[in-house]
Amino acid sequence: MEEIVILSGKGGTGKTSIVGSLAALAKNKVLADCDVDAADLHLLLSPSVKQETEFWSGQVARIDEHKCNECFLCQDMCRFDAIKDFRVDPVSCEGCGFCSHICPVEAITMEDNMSGHWFISDTRYGPLVHARLGIAQENSGKLVAQVRQQAKKIAGEQGLDYIISDGPPGIGCPVISSLSGASLALLVTEPTLSGIHDLERVLGVCRHFGIPAVVCINKYDLNEENTRKIEDYCRSQDIEVASRIPFDNAVTEALVRGVPIVEYGDGRVSQEIEKLWQNISKMLEDARKK
Repeated sequence: MEEIVILSGKGGTGKTSIVGSLAALAKNKVLADCDVDAADLHLLLSPSVKQETEFWSGQVARIDEHKCNECFLCQDMCRFDAIKDFRVDPVSCEGCGFCSHICPVEAITMEDNMSGHWFISDTRYGPLVHARLGIAQENSGKLVAQVRQQAKKIAGEQGLDYIISDGPPGIGCPVISSLSGASLALLVTEPTLSGIHDLERVLGVCRHFGIPAVVCINKYDLNEENTRKIEDYCRSQDIEVASRIPFDNAVTEALVRGVPIVEYGDGRVSQEIEKLWQNISKMLEDARKK
């Protein structure tokens, strides 16, 4: 199977909209939403949840009020100010366990923390694996790894050809977790100064892990001078610009109706996304032949 991860380096570039369209165009695939901190692919694909599983990660301190002698030691020593009036604030607690080691009466224990949920769902385009991280919870990189693991399991069991993953923005731990071991990274950027800057950063991450990458310039006609700068930069880095997608209000209209743009109309945006998928398919096919 081939795993394609769509990244952006920053939020708001139209990454999820493109993933939704690729979901409609690609055959024999499983979809994965690796943006577990702010998952939104399900808003476009309207999945029907088949399986929901708790995600446990990290620990939180708990004080046994029957054992506690109220010596104030844990409260004074907690560097995160997570203990007030001999109660632990689970949002502030970092799970370091220091308080449990210094408690003279062993009244503090560390309990496993339920950090979120992951789901296996059906959509009109095929199976979708997605997740929801709890409020103020951490370890999103581990939850991303769980989502990818389940997507690979489904692809293996059903003999699917592709895993198409909607990656998180930025270059942090969730991005690294979603990118490592992938077949290809599609980097979606826009012709702004921040878009150019963040493209350079996420491309650096791809190169560090040896993942081949292609670029898609979304809303390229909003600033064609910056578009040329992106193209010049990609040429200097020997990176292919696989598609230039124009700005079109039809994209917003399609989102409001809850359908990918390629199913909403046969305009320039749909044509460019179809061209994008053809280019990606050809690159993966050429890589297999080598």
